[in-house]
Parts: sequence; C-alpha cells; structure tokens
Amino acid sequence: MDPLAPLIANLQADGRPRVWSLVITVFGDSVQPRGGTVSTAHLQRLLGRIGIEAGALRTALSRLARDGWVSSQRDGRLSYYTLTPEGTARFSDATNLIYAPARQHAPKRWRIALEPQADPMAPSLNGLALRPADTGAMLPPADFALHGTLDALAPHIRAQLLAPGLLTALERLQNDLQSLAHSSAALPPLDAAAARVLLVHRWRRLVLRGPELPTPLLPETWQGQSPRAAVAQAWHALMPAAESWWAGQSDADLPPMPAASAALARRFM
Repeated sequence: MDPLAPLIANLQADGRPRVWSLVITVFGDSVQPRGGTVSTAHLQRLLGRIGIEAGALRTALSRLARDGWVSSQRDGRLSYYTLTPEGTARFSDATNLIYAPARQHAPKRWRIALEPQADPMAPSLNGLALRPADTGAMLPPADFALHGTLDALAPHIRAQLLAPGLLTALERLQNDLQSLAHSSAALPPLDAAAARVLLVHRWRRLVLRGPELPTPLLPETWQGQSPRAAVAQAWHALMPAAESWWAGQSDADLPPMPAASAALARRFM
C-alpha cells in the first residue's frame, strides 16, 4: 500500500486540491529557507508524488504569476520560480504564525465577548466569543467583554462552542498525524518531502482560518498533546529524510538546490 495514500485521501476529502495553494505551501516550507528559487522539475516531482498533474501545476504557476506572487526565468529547458517582493511580504506574518512554538501552559485568563465582526471559526456560544486573554496576541474589538478564569466547562458546552468547520479540520489533522505516526520513520526521501507538504498544508489552512484552540477547548475526540505540539513533532520527524531529498541526495537528475538556512531546524521552537 502506498504510505501516502491516507494523507492524499484526506487532502481529496477537502474537495478538489487548490494547486496554487499547495505551491505556496511548498515555497513557505521548503523553498524560502533554500534561497527562494525552485525549478519546475522539483515542483513537478514533489507534487506529482501526491497526484498533481503537470498541466494543473502549470496552470497554478501561471495564476500565481498573474496575481503577483511569483516571477519566473528560464535556464535551458527549465523554468525557475521565485517569490516577488510582494509575495515575500505576504509570507512574513503567516510564516511566523505557522511555525510558532507550542504554548507551554494552559491559559489562566479568558475573555467572553460580543464581537461586532465575529469570526465564524472562533469558539462562541449564543453569539459570545470565548478566547484566551493572556496569550499576548491582539484581541478583536468587542462591544461587550468580561475577563476572568474558566472555572467550569461541561462537555456539551464545549461541543457547542466549536464550529462544524473547525471540528472537521481538527479531525482531518488528527487523521494525518495518526497516519504519520505509523509511517514517518520509514518513508524514503521523496515520500517524506511530500508528506511534509501535506502536513504543513493542512496545518497552514487550519491556523490561518481561525484562532488556535487552547487545550481546554479541544474536542473530546482529540487525544494527546496540543495540535501545534503534535504537528511540530511530526514535522521534525519528517525533516531528515525530507531535507535529504531537497539536498539532491536521492534524485540526482534534479538540479541542485542551495543548502537550507539554519533557521529551518529551529521552526516550532
């Protein structure tokens, strides 16, 4: 059985893959730490491993160029793509959020508030949003807010707090993590690089869509450490084999990539 089959099936369960978004994931996770330029050969080999056809990739790259995300240049038969300055600027805040360290302690102070521009993915009950108030992050404006400790949270109330879309996203993330727990140590380089793309792509979509859930608000079906800590552990487990693929140690027919920056290994730390 293909070791990536569960991850690929999970991606397809979200609907038709948005190839341009997968390309952005690859840039943020693997290309930017290696100088910011990647060949179409690398992208085709990597995304082809998860079932993305060459024509769909070409269409996605054309869209990204048209929208100002990337620029391209040719060298012989190969095209090389680089993020534009505008594309790089869009990356900064998202990258910091995606690869931030896991929270070490449960929140002690909370805010329950009536937010005029409610986030549909934020935990809420009867129109009141519940958020940690001691994370250091900016809280949204509120028409009404109370701060204090969270002394009780019954399971049925916790279930009502979570939007169906957020529950589905967490369930699929957990499925990916469980699949990787059984296979990541044995994956060959290309498979590890592709698995890391799929993991980061799912995590990226989750953390950029809505607020990150602290442990007390996670659904009862979530087991073990926090989602961020679990993703970090899986990401670092995939890193040696995935990086060997990017370094050209397994596919000699691909053009060499620059060495990754030291900051790559410090992600999630």
